[in-house]
Amino acid sequence: MPILRLALASLINRKTTAALTVLSIALSVALLLSVERMRAGAKQGFANTISGTDLIVGARSGQVQLLLFSVFRIGNATNSITWQSYQQFANDRNVAWTIPMSLGDSHRGYRVLGTTGAYFEHFRYGRKQPLELADGVPFDDLFDAVLGAEVATALGYSVGDPIVVAHGLGSEGFLRHEETPFRVAGILAPTGTPVDRTVHVSLQAIEAIHVDWRSGARIPGMTTAAEVLRKMELKPKSITAFLVGLESRFAVFGLQRSINEYRGEPLLAILPGVALQELWSLISTAEIALSAITVCVVASGLIGMTVMLLAGLRERRREMAVLRSIGAQPRHIFTLMVSEAVGLTLAGCVVGLALTFAAMTLVAPLIEARLGLHLAMGGITIWDAKLLALVIASGTIAGFLPAALAVRQSIADGTTVRT
Repeated sequence: MPILRLALASLINRKTTAALTVLSIALSVALLLSVERMRAGAKQGFANTISGTDLIVGARSGQVQLLLFSVFRIGNATNSITWQSYQQFANDRNVAWTIPMSLGDSHRGYRVLGTTGAYFEHFRYGRKQPLELADGVPFDDLFDAVLGAEVATALGYSVGDPIVVAHGLGSEGFLRHEETPFRVAGILAPTGTPVDRTVHVSLQAIEAIHVDWRSGARIPGMTTAAEVLRKMELKPKSITAFLVGLESRFAVFGLQRSINEYRGEPLLAILPGVALQELWSLISTAEIALSAITVCVVASGLIGMTVMLLAGLRERRREMAVLRSIGAQPRHIFTLMVSEAVGLTLAGCVVGLALTFAAMTLVAPLIEARLGLHLAMGGITIWDAKLLALVIASGTIAGFLPAALAVRQSIADGTTVRT
């Protein structure tokens, strides 16, 4: 304990240098923990976005692309699926349920998803959790809309408010369907998935708002009244993708092969879990590179601490000599120097952990707003504890060199006046 008190007093006496060293270590530790938390949180967020779905079917492209635009609302489809093809597989004897999806419109930067009541009945996320309405009801009228939690909160909507859907995905929405406004019929409870950032309408509503449109533009002079549209038989011509739930998991590979070999049009059926694994394999190189950079940053912080202790040895020769003259043994000098290194590393880890929580509090909403991924904050995880223990152990080892050099300095060297 006397050695520890002496080490603390020594660091306080050099508080400016010690504070800068602690800050350097803290920043490197914060970067290390933040990167690991974001990596683990992103994986968990992607994995929790959809569950209980056996197949995702879309136009033939790539597994990752189909997964991103159909589930995470990132990117666009290369083509659409005809309604006839969808019905053929929806009526397959092995299929228990399907969720058709039509994407392509937006509302103030948020994606609009055309679907059916099956979406609210069968869609699952997390650990097979169903969607729940926080307020209102699902579709009742042709121009009803159900908002995700974030859409309602960010834009200040409540049940009964009118909204106008825009053609395309632009945040400004210059090509707006102003002649056919929707009414907010329901608001979903928060899910922490892209569902929160989605405006849900019926497939018939998607057809209705495009009755007077051709090739992405309004037909001049054509305006069909909402009451007329309600009486029309609005059968979808095509959809973007659809989710499939099977009666038995044993049939998944057979149905997947049938869809992929379908001659009516080029289709692709993917397993969500396999597509996620492919996604992670694509970004694994970037993950490794980023982890290597953070490790180098931590190493540079510890090297900076070692340099500070070494630089202070020349000024502390007389201090070491006095300690030796009053009975301090070499082990005491060694323990003193190592204790200073451990103290600096511990302080850096504590401050770095605080910076990590502060950074995650600021960054998590931005990631959720941009990508729709929810990064859970939580407390200190086992992995965090292991990383901190590794940093502290490395800091302790880094203190061995200045400690060994301090022990080697003799009393005569410390009391000699150099000119």
